[in-house]
Amino acid sequence: MRKIILMMSVSLDGFFEGPERQIDWHLVDDELHRHFNDEIRAMGGLLEGRVTYELMADFWPTADADPANAGPVAEFAGIWRDIPKYVYSRTLQRAGWNTTIVRDVVPEEVAALKAAPGGDLVLGGPDLAAAFLRHDLVDAYRIYVHPVRIGRGRPLFQPVAGDPDPVPVPLRLEGTHTFGNGVVQLRYERP
Repeated sequence: MRKIILMMSVSLDGFFEGPERQIDWHLVDDELHRHFNDEIRAMGGLLEGRVTYELMADFWPTADADPANAGPVAEFAGIWRDIPKYVYSRTLQRAGWNTTIVRDVVPEEVAALKAAPGGDLVLGGPDLAAAFLRHDLVDAYRIYVHPVRIGRGRPLFQPVAGDPDPVPVPLRLEGTHTFGNGVVQLRYERP
């Protein structure tokens, strides 16, 4: 059965974006970008929220046509166009590039998607991740900690509204990897 893998970058102090939605502090060099390419290429699909999808769709479909985007950036454009994408949105009317629009996170539908053939599924986007976490649908985590403290912004793991007594979810460390630029990947799975 396929796994749902939450794959996100965070600052050392746990923010995925700054207070103005900025992510310019991400340290994505060629080494890290090649790693992302290899990781995503092996996956069976991307699970994204509308905002994440629209940000990606604004750049990646034609990124490899720009000579300034050589190497791993140009390579990722093809990977992104080809990989199946599932965009969770109640408002998005159409989407291209091998994309299916899904209106809501329904655990039974996610279970059917996990049971389908293919590689694991990458979950991206903080709001969608929060919805999957509320339904206890995340099987593994690949968190990329960037060596920067930004001080404020939106935390990746936000408290669940109306849940006064959250239950701890034990995780097993599967490994770590330190990149040359100081980014550390943490890989956790549920036991």
